[in-house]
Amino acid sequence: MQCVTQPDPTLSMQEWLCTHLMGAEVDQQLGAEKSQRRDGRSGYRSGYRPRRLDTRMGTMYLMVPKVRQGGYIPFFVTERKRSEAILVQVVQEAFVQGVSTRKIEKLAHSLGIENLSRSQVSKMTKGLNEQVEEFRNRSLADAVYPVLWVDALYEKVCVDGRIVSMAVLIVCGVDGNGHRNIIAVEPMAEESRSSYGVLFQNLKDRGLSTPRLIISDAHAGLVSAIRESFPGTSWQRCKVHFMRNILVYVPQKEKKAFAAVLKEIWLAPRAELARKRAYDVIDSYAKRFPKAVQCLEEGLADSLAFYTFPMLDARKISSSNMIERLNREIRRRTSVVGIFPNESSYVRLVTTYLMEYAEDWSVSRAYLSQESIAATLIAAA
Repeated sequence: MQCVTQPDPTLSMQEWLCTHLMGAEVDQQLGAEKSQRRDGRSGYRSGYRPRRLDTRMGTMYLMVPKVRQGGYIPFFVTERKRSEAILVQVVQEAFVQGVSTRKIEKLAHSLGIENLSRSQVSKMTKGLNEQVEEFRNRSLADAVYPVLWVDALYEKVCVDGRIVSMAVLIVCGVDGNGHRNIIAVEPMAEESRSSYGVLFQNLKDRGLSTPRLIISDAHAGLVSAIRESFPGTSWQRCKVHFMRNILVYVPQKEKKAFAAVLKEIWLAPRAELARKRAYDVIDSYAKRFPKAVQCLEEGLADSLAFYTFPMLDARKISSSNMIERLNREIRRRTSVVGIFPNESSYVRLVTTYLMEYAEDWSVSRAYLSQESIAATLIAAA
């Protein structure tokens, strides 16, 4: 299936924000909004002129308002050195404190725009909300995602006057070109089979085709939902989480040595050798660490699923490290908020950060080679 390039949502958000901030700036300069009749008006608009603006996220072509008397120079020209970074902050920070209009006013002030009216702020807030929701609900029908990673991110959120730990379920996928993308950001009160089932049904409703492989930890509800929602899809139990589960049953002073032995199982070049190494561990340690060995026996097959995809990079599909690193980075950036005032502010800020990562991924090197993805899809046909 040929992948169709979709408009970059983060660049579109910046373009939209620039357009509205220019409009607010011209309103301030003229002392009146467009087509508004009022005393004290100092001038009139006179159409638009195109202006190219190059940013780290790409090139925008903006229509800059023209003013009959005195002209108009947009803020991103006079404040070019810092405008791009602050624009990104406006997009991100607008969602903190439940999308506070006061916050947007403060950030607009840092761009040199004074006295934004409350109606202008509300209009910008509404537009930002719409763009975040568009990203979360965009169609997935134009691309194929043969490999998915699933994980949950938790933060403290105020709900009905109580502080609760709320999950945002995140799904990352690799497309036909081998590039990563964020394909789902869904809030859930808890991780359960039903909540993951809702998540996967939503993905299918948006056009997601059945993936070949899903990588995650062994949360019982998640595993059940994967098997029910995507019959025929292979599930890879994250080898890192699996090792942690096994090591729970090993004395502290023995953990390091036993972990080194376990690692050799998943470093084997072939599944047959990996199983042999696992059986050797089971035979050698059955009496010393019986519960650890039992855990290894019960989960071994699911932890070796990645060997059935020899064309893909085993280091990247044998664990959920990729999405866990992403979640740690998001958590580091959201920790400055502390307790989110409501679910909406949490989801919107996390989504905005993820949109930025999705943008960076789209222009970076492929995570998995396009040739390996093509071979995987051919093998599935």
